[in-house]
Amino acid sequence: MNVAQAIAAALTPQGIFWTVLLLGLITFLHELGHYSAARRQGVKVDSFSVGMGPVLARRQWRGTEWRLSLLPVGGYVMIDGMAPEEDEHGQLRHSTTGFARLPALGRIAVLLAGPLVNLLLAVGLMTVMFSSLGVTANDRIRVSEVIAGSEAERLGLQPGDEIIALDGQDIPERTEIDGQPQPGYLQLGEVLSQPGPHTLTVQRTPGGEQRELAFDWTPVLNGERQLLGIRYGPGNDPVGVPQALGESLQTTAEAVPLVLGSFGKLLGEMFTLDLKGEQTDDVGGPIRITETVSQAAALNGWALVQIAVLLNLSLAVFNLLPIPGLDGGRIALVLIEMLRGRPLTFQQEQSVTAAGFLFVMFLMAFVLVRDVTRFF
Repeated sequence: MNVAQAIAAALTPQGIFWTVLLLGLITFLHELGHYSAARRQGVKVDSFSVGMGPVLARRQWRGTEWRLSLLPVGGYVMIDGMAPEEDEHGQLRHSTTGFARLPALGRIAVLLAGPLVNLLLAVGLMTVMFSSLGVTANDRIRVSEVIAGSEAERLGLQPGDEIIALDGQDIPERTEIDGQPQPGYLQLGEVLSQPGPHTLTVQRTPGGEQRELAFDWTPVLNGERQLLGIRYGPGNDPVGVPQALGESLQTTAEAVPLVLGSFGKLLGEMFTLDLKGEQTDDVGGPIRITETVSQAAALNGWALVQIAVLLNLSLAVFNLLPIPGLDGGRIALVLIEMLRGRPLTFQQEQSVTAAGFLFVMFLMAFVLVRDVTRFF
């Protein structure tokens, strides 16, 4: 299989469909945040496009031209006063209308609204997921599938069972595997690497009767590694909506530094042109995202919700980076204006914005090339 065939195999129709749908919806809501914040302050929004590229259809509504564009990924809003205007001599200058006339905090509110919508979406989706499925509990092992004819089936394990102890010892929230801290539920693999008698303490339903399953285990037989025969993950604690919301906020607070760290590592790899660094899986390009979405869609709807949470968090954090051209870069320029007591000159701001645009384009190209090099 050559590189083109490998990439085509990774970009399944199902993955492409769900990727386009998720990214399109997430971007639409991001831009809707900017639109709403501008309109609430009396600023006209000239156009709102769903999609990018050539316009397929347009309709005027509430003073805004609503567009449907050809490329079904992304979108944009054109807010009055954001783009430069021409003076009487035909020279470009800062705009003097709409957005440009807002006080500094008003402009920050418009710029912040898009990423804030994505953060709220991530929190909302997590709250729905946690209140429906429960909160992840690493100190238990939840069986999701039992392989027919396996040792697990012989022991009587069933999907939905929760293993709460291994060899009579409670499963810790965190464990150490090969010197690295890992979630406690992964301790099962470490236990099964040891031959001899083992016991699993199993609870069929939350609060139900506990049973001990004893078996004699041989990790390697005739040169082949043996498997217990289950698919498993962390257990779940059922929670109400208020606790689910609290868990969502805490998870978001913990995730933001991790996302920032991933972007920081990506930038380090970009500056060193490291296409196959250890952090390759931290931030994916379009091919990686489509692969991941396809895998999630093949599992269940909740897996897609998890992907939507990650995409919203990533989009929010990335847009808030102080890179000219992004929302965070524009906010940085407003803050500089507040500190200086006057804005940068038009030429200075244009130079900074152009540099930021080139930087973002190079970053996108690097991520795409890194995506493709995985197939060589």
